[in-house]
Amino acid sequence: MVIAIVGASGAVGQELLAVLAQRQFPVSELRLFGSERSAGTKYEFCGKEYEVQLLQHNDAFKGVDIAFVSAGASVSRAYAEDITRFGAVMIDNSSAFRMDEDVPLVVPEVNASDALNRPRNIIANPNCTTIQMVVALQAIERLSHILRVHVATYQAASGAGAQAMKELETQYRQVLNGEDVTVNKFAYQLAYNLIPHIDVFTDNGYTKEEMKMYHETRKIMHSDVKVSATCVRVPSLRAHSESVWIETERPISVEEAKAAFANAQGCVLMDEPENKIYPMPLFLSGKDEVFIGRIRKDLTDENGLSFWCVSDQIRKGAALNAVQIAEYIVESQKSKVARG
Repeated sequence: MVIAIVGASGAVGQELLAVLAQRQFPVSELRLFGSERSAGTKYEFCGKEYEVQLLQHNDAFKGVDIAFVSAGASVSRAYAEDITRFGAVMIDNSSAFRMDEDVPLVVPEVNASDALNRPRNIIANPNCTTIQMVVALQAIERLSHILRVHVATYQAASGAGAQAMKELETQYRQVLNGEDVTVNKFAYQLAYNLIPHIDVFTDNGYTKEEMKMYHETRKIMHSDVKVSATCVRVPSLRAHSESVWIETERPISVEEAKAAFANAQGCVLMDEPENKIYPMPLFLSGKDEVFIGRIRKDLTDENGLSFWCVSDQIRKGAALNAVQIAEYIVESQKSKVARG
C-alpha cells in the first residue's frame, strides 16, 4: 500500500514509522510530510531512506491509500481535503474531527467496524487517555453495562511531546544543580511536582482533556455512560496511568473482573499485590497493551469496582492505535475481495 505520514518528525510520527516496521505493515511506497522546519530531513524505514516533503496544498497525496496525520488540529483541518480528495483514508491523530457525527472515532478492540463507515474518508484517533481507558472498560462492559466512571489520570511528560520530555529531564538536572528552572511546555515546573491542569479550562471547571474523556468514551462505546475525570500531569517520562472507579448495572466480583481483563483483547492482567506486582509506567514504556492491576471492590458502592491501568500513550494511545485501524481496513478489504 502507498502510505503517507504527515508530521513525520514528531514523536508520534517517529513512533508510526517504528510500529509500521515492527508489525510488517504492507508498505509499497512511503511518503513523509512535514513543516518547513522538518522538510528535507531524512529517515530510514525498512532499509531505505526517505526524505520529508514540505506539506503543501497540492496533489502530493494522489495515489496514497492511507495517510496517518499527526501534526495538530489546525493542520488536519487545513489539509483534510487535500489528503482525502484522491481517495486516501485519513487516520487523524488530532482532536479536529473526533466529535464530528460523520467521522468515526475508533479503538479497534472496542468498535473496529465503525472504521468502515467513513463518509468523509476520515477516521479519528481518540485522545490517548480515552483509548487506554475504553480498552479496559470494554472488558467489563461485556459482563454488565457500565453506568458511571470516575477516573484520575497520571499523565507523563511525553503526552505534551518530545520537547516536553527533554524539558522534564533538563528541569531535574537544573534543580539538582541549584540552577534556575526552565519552564516552557507546562504551566509550572513539572520536576518534583504534579500539575492538575492539562489543556485549557472550560466553563464547567473541567479542562478540555477531561471533557474529551467524557464525550469520546460515549461515542466510542455507543453508550450513555457518564464519565467524570481529573487529569494530572506527573513527572514521569513516558506512559500514562489511570485510577478508575466504575459502577455497573449488576455487581461484578473481583474474580469475574480479573478473568475478563485476562481474556480481553489488548489487555494484560498484572495483579498480584501480595508479590508487589502491579502496572507501573517505568517498566511498561514501549509496550503495546493496556496493563491492569489493583482490581478491587469499591467500598462505597455495591455495584462498584476500582482498578489501575497503565499504557504507553505514544504507542497504544496514538501510533499503534492508528496502525491497528489501518490493519483492520486492510483485512476488511481482503475479506471483501475473497467473498467476491
